[in-house]
Amino acid sequence: MNTFHPGDGPFGQRILLVTTAAVPLAGWAVHAVTLHRQLAKTRRDPLTGLLRRDAYTARGRRLLARHGGSMAVAMVDADRFKEINDRFGHAAGDAVLAAIATRLTAWAGPRAVIGRLGGDEFAVVLELPHHERARRLEQLMRMLHTPVTLDDGSTVDVAASVGVAAPDAIGSGDLSVLQRAADAALYEGKHSGQAFEATRAHTAMPSMNGRRAGRPGTAAWGRAA
Repeated sequence: MNTFHPGDGPFGQRILLVTTAAVPLAGWAVHAVTLHRQLAKTRRDPLTGLLRRDAYTARGRRLLARHGGSMAVAMVDADRFKEINDRFGHAAGDAVLAAIATRLTAWAGPRAVIGRLGGDEFAVVLELPHHERARRLEQLMRMLHTPVTLDDGSTVDVAASVGVAAPDAIGSGDLSVLQRAADAALYEGKHSGQAFEATRAHTAMPSMNGRRAGRPGTAAWGRAA
């Protein structure tokens, strides 16, 4: 009785070649998936799951380029965040930041680009037509001023300041210009409980890297956003 070996004959040699080639190919496939997952992690903030600055900036610019005039940029700051950390602890502060991220995601919708720029500062690029702007911003402020429930069942009163800039009001669709104007409007309305809409005048505020001078991350060597 003859025993067939994978390498016997031309047909067997082809089987052996395909089999041996499949091993490194499978290994590379697994490696590629692992690299992709690791890269995805570096693009997202581990606490909130939102995009980090570079990924947010790249995607935000693409979204503005595609949809232009119907878009807007919102800058969001948690109010008195240091007081929350000092009084309730950093775990409570983390819970507040995660809650803000969840609320921004729910408010902005699946097509929006949302980033955590650092600390308690967030940015959103979203479709926000002029006729819907006032209603949508009122909705956002209600969401951001809803108390956050902690793991122990206690609640923390929270608030946030919001500035919004739209190309039709600013006269520019550039993300850096829009962020600078939105940030200036946010500062003007700080602790007011209302979202402030930017005008062309807000683009003249002193700035660095697309944000109001003096804000975290506005060092001269920082990357433009």
